[in-house]
Amino acid sequence: MTVTDERSIDPADLAAIGVHWDLKPLLGDAADVDALLDQADAIADELVTTGRGRIAEMSAAELGAFYSRYAELLEVSGRAGSYAGLVFAADTSKPEHGALMAHVEERSTAMSTKLIFIDLEWAAATDEHVDAVLADPAHALDFVRHHLRSERRYKHHVLTEPEERVLTEKSVTGASAWGRLFDELSSAMEVQLPGADGTTATVPLMQGLAMLQHPDRTVRQRAHAAVTDGLQPGLRTRAFIFNTLLNDKSVDDRLRGYPSWISSRNLANEAGDDSVQALVDSVVARYDIPQRWYSLKAKILGVDRIADYDRMASVATTESQVPWSVATEVVTDAYSSFSGELAGIVQRFLREEWIDAPASPGKRGGAFCAYTVPSHHPYVLLNWTGKTRDVATLAHELGHGVHGYLSREQGVFQMSTPLTLAETASVFGETVTSKRLLSTLTDPNERLALLAATLEDSIATVFRQIAMNRFEHAAHTARRTEGELAVERFNELWEETQTAMLGPSVEITEGYRSWWSYIPHFMHTPGYVYAYAYGQLLALSVYKRYEQVGDEFVPRYLDLLRAGGSMSPEDLGRIVDCDLADPAFWDGGLAIVDEQLTAAEEAAAAAGRG
Repeated sequence: MTVTDERSIDPADLAAIGVHWDLKPLLGDAADVDALLDQADAIADELVTTGRGRIAEMSAAELGAFYSRYAELLEVSGRAGSYAGLVFAADTSKPEHGALMAHVEERSTAMSTKLIFIDLEWAAATDEHVDAVLADPAHALDFVRHHLRSERRYKHHVLTEPEERVLTEKSVTGASAWGRLFDELSSAMEVQLPGADGTTATVPLMQGLAMLQHPDRTVRQRAHAAVTDGLQPGLRTRAFIFNTLLNDKSVDDRLRGYPSWISSRNLANEAGDDSVQALVDSVVARYDIPQRWYSLKAKILGVDRIADYDRMASVATTESQVPWSVATEVVTDAYSSFSGELAGIVQRFLREEWIDAPASPGKRGGAFCAYTVPSHHPYVLLNWTGKTRDVATLAHELGHGVHGYLSREQGVFQMSTPLTLAETASVFGETVTSKRLLSTLTDPNERLALLAATLEDSIATVFRQIAMNRFEHAAHTARRTEGELAVERFNELWEETQTAMLGPSVEITEGYRSWWSYIPHFMHTPGYVYAYAYGQLLALSVYKRYEQVGDEFVPRYLDLLRAGGSMSPEDLGRIVDCDLADPAFWDGGLAIVDEQLTAAEEAAAAAGRG
């Protein structure tokens, strides 16, 4: 995928100007979010009247009726929450956006507080009653059966109702408030990028990070220095936020009786502590893969040893700029090559204003897909900079999008998968796109560039995420044993865990030591990052099954997407012949990454650059 005459590119197309989502349909017929919340609040009061004191003894039919009404509440309140959250994500700089999100969170928390009894009473039900209800042959609980079974996992970690009410009410001014502060601080971070002509451009952090893909090492060095400088203002404040969130989680884990910092995340992911540790150990044991690649990359780039700011550098001989129209055509074509049904959904995202693409000041960094609610459709947020890697990001987030779109039929309780399976469709879609592009390339240098980008995506998603998991493990452990951590201590832990992955193949610069401080997952979803590695290795294995089986695999894959979170991860894996309970499963996925590395090594030799 190249653009031969960059002078002919429309700047608006290159920057995806005008590609914005339309959030008004989320409100439906309601005048505003308060009208939606009023509806939800009325249902909450009804549920209190009809359900309090009865949940643990309800029949299957009674539970079905009760949870159907509960689903209506979550639909209505979910529309309000999605609207406020997406408005804020698109522009965090406007005070009214933050105020709206806070208002919705406060009202939603008040409703949640009323309904705490539901999960507590269900957790208190006897095993005999639960087994009998869930085994009822009628279909009254199909839309919530797996959810009810999964909620029982928490029966040993819930507190009394008064305690739960206090924690819920204080959550708005607790972890969520600190997370919002982090978002506002990081969204406001700017990078002073020096130009070749001596001028300086002020750009958002994400745009500065995108420059680390530039083929010119001098440009990368300047971008690295600019990003490092941009991270310095407020660094101590962000460290204090992280310290506070680490301590908050420590208290919560102690009160709820979780044995380790990661146990609550594993429970939410329906994964055992031992199985997650097996994944981590398997990936750490193959740190030789990124080290081999970065040693080869040094040869490709013509240096003795790459530095941390070289890791994302494109190995392409020219730096292509990719207009939005070209990128969308490529991704749509790739999805079409696999499934016309999926391609049709992708086209709806592109045509019906379900995407907010341009990078802009105040916009939340990175990219994500928000599922919203089953009665609506997902939305995708990007920070489009017109780089080749942005095409992979588009394919990735649209994978989430089609997954969320198809799983809506499961309803609000079972639409979403655990985090460990949440990346399956996104990585699969990205892989389909990369394979489709590769089949069109004959030039050795272009093939090398694409193979390198594919491999580096796997390295970033598997090995870098596990290295970040090791940083989180070190940070949570240190905070619990040493007390409040200084910026320098965080820097040390970041350097140690990054060095373990990169080994002698990459030079860790002094400036890079503070780069932990812009990563939102550490603040918002402790323990999240290993799910990327889990999902990547699973998705690669799923794609391998597709290559082996061919077109007859497609309906089974679509069944997997439609199933959403209505089954356990192991049962979902069985739909596509993957045994997630087998510890050796991860070794199979890692072998596929090793194959990607071998292909890149062969391409480098063919291009005379290895």
